[in-house]
Amino acid sequence: MKNFTWLLCLFVFSSTFVNAQNSDYKVVFDLTSKDTVNQQAIIRELGLIRGSSPNAQLEVVVYGQGLDIVIQGRTAQETALRKLLADKDISFKVCAMTMKRNNIHNSQLIPGVVIVPDGIYEIITKQKEGWGYIKVGH
Repeated sequence: MKNFTWLLCLFVFSSTFVNAQNSDYKVVFDLTSKDTVNQQAIIRELGLIRGSSPNAQLEVVVYGQGLDIVIQGRTAQETALRKLLADKDISFKVCAMTMKRNNIHNSQLIPGVVIVPDGIYEIITKQKEGWGYIKVGH
């Protein structure tokens, strides 16, 4: 009986731990770089996370010089990005102010990219909601 109780406690603890690891995986990535190495890195990282944590919620907020990654025909990562955008738990959001400053129209965006009024405010909002924060860079 003692062994059964110990095994039951171990099972409950480990299942709780596994559920805690998977259910609350929410990360917002901050992409402001035009550097193609950074573009490759974020695409790769999202794919790796998705492979190991299928329920993770992932968001990339693009502003400043990072804009090219979400514009049709301006990134070598477009095909991979389109594939990621098909996943309901991965989103790319772009700052409307950055678009305006760079004379970019909505029609130039890769389909599925969402426009937010202010990229920094989007990140702050996600952090207040308990999302982790990662600055994309190398």
